[in-house]
Amino acid sequence: METKRSKSTDGTVIDVEQDIISSLPDDVIDQILTHLPIRDAVRTSVLSNKWRYKWTTLPNLVFNRECVSEAFEDSLVIRRKLLTIIDHILLLHSGPINHFHLSHIGPISVTTLDKWILYLTRSSIKELELVIRGVAQPYKLPWCLFSCQSLQYIALYKCWLNPPSTIKGFRNLKILGLDKVTMTQDAFENLISGCPVLEVLRLMSLHGFTQVNIHAPKLKFFHIFGEFEGISFENTFQLEKVIVDLSKDMNSESNQSRLQGFSNSLLNFFIHLPHLRSLMIGRYFIKCLAAGVVPVKLPTPCINLSYLNLHVRFNNLMEISVLLCLLRSSPNLQKLELYAGKTTLLEPASYSWEDIFSGPTMPLRMRHVRLEGISGTKSQLDLIKFLLLYSPVLVQMIVNPVKNVNPELLTELIRFRRASVQVEVLYNV
Repeated sequence: METKRSKSTDGTVIDVEQDIISSLPDDVIDQILTHLPIRDAVRTSVLSNKWRYKWTTLPNLVFNRECVSEAFEDSLVIRRKLLTIIDHILLLHSGPINHFHLSHIGPISVTTLDKWILYLTRSSIKELELVIRGVAQPYKLPWCLFSCQSLQYIALYKCWLNPPSTIKGFRNLKILGLDKVTMTQDAFENLISGCPVLEVLRLMSLHGFTQVNIHAPKLKFFHIFGEFEGISFENTFQLEKVIVDLSKDMNSESNQSRLQGFSNSLLNFFIHLPHLRSLMIGRYFIKCLAAGVVPVKLPTPCINLSYLNLHVRFNNLMEISVLLCLLRSSPNLQKLELYAGKTTLLEPASYSWEDIFSGPTMPLRMRHVRLEGISGTKSQLDLIKFLLLYSPVLVQMIVNPVKNVNPELLTELIRFRRASVQVEVLYNV
């Protein structure tokens, strides 16, 4: 506190403490509160009269275990305390709510959740995150949420979506994340196609359907992981980054029939991805792409693809064919990252990269290559030799071997011819 001089009624000069906290501009106070956890923001009400109700206009509300004092160790007590805090804050809150995050472990009554969702929709909420863990049944979202057209960001965990047929989607939604969400295929397709400005879509372990059809003209980023039998892109010509993998090995005996019926192929996968810049394919999904007919080259090249990340079993000729097809079809590829999958089968008796690739029609344009899990098998060494021989602008190749690899691997790497005079080969022991 600072002091200032003031005169009393009888003319005597006295010292008066100045309340610096109360004299702060409103926008500064708002910034301070925004960067505090909700529990601490509410506690600022005791600082001064000016601060007493400032927290009630906070636009961003985050509720998690940190909202409850660490003195409460019993999980049941923590849950009850958290629910009371949320009820209290929403009751006293005034003004718009831009962001609402709830991370909760344990059951919450549907009535309570519905009440909160209804309040948020009436507050023109823009960003909603619901993470409900430790419950047997997913939370069924109330219909009122689907009429909230102010939403721009939604992230849901362990929820059930069953939107009314009269409501197709969210016209302002830009980011959507669904994790362990249950819904029908029709509901999913109507939801996605009803979000005309959707740019980011993350799908993790969805339940209720296995064929994922994406119709999103503004979509730029797509990430999917889980059990599915096919992905179809339609009108996704702005999509730039894709990450895709399955949660189960489709090559297992129980999944052989599903693998044969898998609807994806390299040709179908890339039809509606002309502007793709970054592609990451996991170890299980590449098996599905390799199960069908693998063309020598895609009909339409991936002109914009600059980053490629693959998990490949180098002793599997079909998976190698997928890699080679993508290399042939990506004339502007700048960075390649390969992860060597575990080998369970004997390597083919006769097979070299030159035989199956026949040399590229044009030099590879990669500048950076990273190889993980290298054990020194012939197929892996052939790949390294091939990349060094046909990459004249290569700047750096990083080789990360497995533990206890044969020391002769480094000797082999040194001997390989290099098309690039500037390439640096880093071998990380």
